Amino acid sequence: MFEFGIKDLIDILLVALLLYYVYKLMKESGSLSVFAGVLVFLLSWILVTQVLEMKLLGSIFDKLISVGVIALIVLFQEEIRRFLLTLGTRHQANNLVQIFKGWRKEQKKANTQMLPVVMACQNMSRNKVGALIVIQRIDTLNSIIDTGEVINANINQRLIENIFFKNSPLHDGAMIISKGRIIAAGCILPVSHNLNIPKELGLRHRAALGMSQESDAIVIIVSEETGGISVAKKGEFQLRLTAEELERFLDRELQDY
Repeated sequence: MFEFGIKDLIDILLVALLLYYVYKLMKESGSLSVFAGVLVFLLSWILVTQVLEMKLLGSIFDKLISVGVIALIVLFQEEIRRFLLTLGTRHQANNLVQIFKGWRKEQKKANTQMLPVVMACQNMSRNKVGALIVIQRIDTLNSIIDTGEVINANINQRLIENIFFKNSPLHDGAMIISKGRIIAAGCILPVSHNLNIPKELGLRHRAALGMSQESDAIVIIVSEETGGISVAKKGEFQLRLTAEELERFLDRELQDY
């Protein structure tokens, strides 16, 4: 007799959660059609081997599955790395932050220093000066910081504008802000390969989206072509923000960090 217990319910929920995260990663990377194809193949394999019990066709499917797993790991190594990073770093860091409440208070104090960032973005937008500013939240960005030049200075509007001035040697890279200080500039960000990014958005926007996909950081973009201000968070854009909207966004997103 078939019995359905709490363990089976948990099993189904965990599988559904796993499939949801895989679907989300595939969608962000523009590989949703591949994910759908793999899902159809797995359902066909289960139907042939478990339901219909076709031995010959089932053995062929088994061989393809064993080879296909290795092929998928090679093909989607970037997505798998991002998935493991999401499971590990972010949740561990959240627990640490809950323990060290003093660090949280320090971050809340630092959030009041975001006004110079907003003012600098407003001026750069008016003058069509391109900028890419990453604001760290919980996830560490040491690997990104190592790609640029260490600044370690207080947040200052003039300093931000001078760094992104067109003749500055650091203007093409990203600025990293953490705990109320400018940590580094000229940093290289991971570029998103999402095929759904609008064609009018350039490399800065792709780098911002890639950074927001691989961490919980907030990334501010000022377009050199249009002067538009945008933000990227969790793999999504908010485009064409005013200075006031940017300020409200930062206040809302950084109040708990």
